[in-house]
Amino acid sequence: MRILIISDVHGNWNALRAVLREPHDAVMFLGDAVHFGPQPHECVEALRRHATWSVCGNHDHGVAFNVDCRAYGTWKAWDDATLEATRERLTPDDLAYLRRMPVIQQVAVDQTTFCLVHAAPTDPLYRYLPPDAPDDELIQDLALADADILLVGHTHVPMKRQFRRRTVVNPGSVGLPRIGSGAQYAVWEDGEITLGTVPYDVSAFVAQLQTLRLPAGVLASLAAALEGRSNP
Repeated sequence: MRILIISDVHGNWNALRAVLREPHDAVMFLGDAVHFGPQPHECVEALRRHATWSVCGNHDHGVAFNVDCRAYGTWKAWDDATLEATRERLTPDDLAYLRRMPVIQQVAVDQTTFCLVHAAPTDPLYRYLPPDAPDDELIQDLALADADILLVGHTHVPMKRQFRRRTVVNPGSVGLPRIGSGAQYAVWEDGEITLGTVPYDVSAFVAQLQTLRLPAGVLASLAAALEGRSNP
């Protein structure tokens, strides 16, 4: 089985559409379908059709329940500027789907066990688990995960890390990567995980952002991040 592992789409339908063209038999989605991008409905609708297993991200939770996503800095500015437009573009069914998503999920495939969570098992929605996370933090998270492979998102930074016969993987971000541009993803096949990036028309997506009528500074910083010119 070939499993496509994706996270952090953030309303970027152009990027999601590109990555879903990658060959796959199933999809694992690690949260944050919505917020920031102008096509949250299209993203939720596609994930409802294609994602075999999904978990909720902090932005899915914040948008669905109209609560703080706990973003900070530049991300907080993007959050505030796009929240109302995001909610307006989602249907009641979209919001209900986001509310139903679990925050953590255990999956077994071909005798391999996976733990899916957006942030970290110790704090499924908000805590960051970066590539250089201390060993003592990994020990706690892997104990709670109780799986061969721990899959996380949230940082928007790809990671593949071996630790005590376990593997921790972050596929990066489909819609808003912190490093480079393009739609990032991972693939699990025959017991091996590989990280990848697929190109898409970023300039067309930046043009679509203008439909949100964002403040000039917010639009400029989002465009710079999407084009790989900044790392907020």
